[in-house]
Amino acid sequence: MHFFYELKESSMEIEKKTSVHVPPHLHRSLECIFVTSGTLELGIGTELFHMNTGDFGIVFPEQIHHYQVFDSAFCQAVYLLAAPSLSGPFSDHLQNFVPEYPVLSAADVHPDITYALQSLLNLGTPAWTSVLCQSYTQIILSRTLPLFSLQPKKDLTGQDIVFDAVSYMAGHFTEELSLSRMAKDLGYSQFALSRVFSSVFHTNFNQYLNDLRLNCALGLLKNTSLPVTELAMNAGFTSLRTFNRAFKERFHMSPREYRKQQAAPGS
Repeated sequence: MHFFYELKESSMEIEKKTSVHVPPHLHRSLECIFVTSGTLELGIGTELFHMNTGDFGIVFPEQIHHYQVFDSAFCQAVYLLAAPSLSGPFSDHLQNFVPEYPVLSAADVHPDITYALQSLLNLGTPAWTSVLCQSYTQIILSRTLPLFSLQPKKDLTGQDIVFDAVSYMAGHFTEELSLSRMAKDLGYSQFALSRVFSSVFHTNFNQYLNDLRLNCALGLLKNTSLPVTELAMNAGFTSLRTFNRAFKERFHMSPREYRKQQAAPGS
């Protein structure tokens, strides 16, 4: 799943896949996570929420979030991204509130939730524009939102360096970017921003930027037929050689091998 771009209006992505580390990011879509095996750490802002098998997590639009996996066992989850337009009467809640605690334990997950997720998985890509997507999204929200304690969402723009850093990176990672340019554009010192990457994101600026670009390229590899060179440039890489090296270091195969694997029957 490609986490670092905006879904088109009325669109959706859903995938059951192995859970991996995903760096802090944000987008305008609703995101739901249902752990099917193992455990997962859902990070929202600077807080970390543990998820066990059968737990359900939710991330409202424009919330900074990330994933960490510490379980040595096989970990898998269903990840759903849904454009806000699919939420219907729940749109106001998604835009103006956030959950105080974003995880429901397995015992509190209504059977309608798992039914809706499985139904969406079974629909297949051609059905994304159908009314079924709206219906299943709203079933999920109707069975989850009443169980969350919601609090008003704060506008953190210009008030929170972590929010500003993630927002800026999400909007500019495909461009030629440096820490000095980012500091100048945002009005923070390079030192302050560097501390955000090291103490909050547990990485550095260059690695975070690289992760965003790799995740973007991964989504383009899976969901488009763009030539590898073109998608690498679209993701912000300055050369195919740099992209191939970074991709192989992270995924232990070349981009072309990955695409071939995804196209294989049963993948």
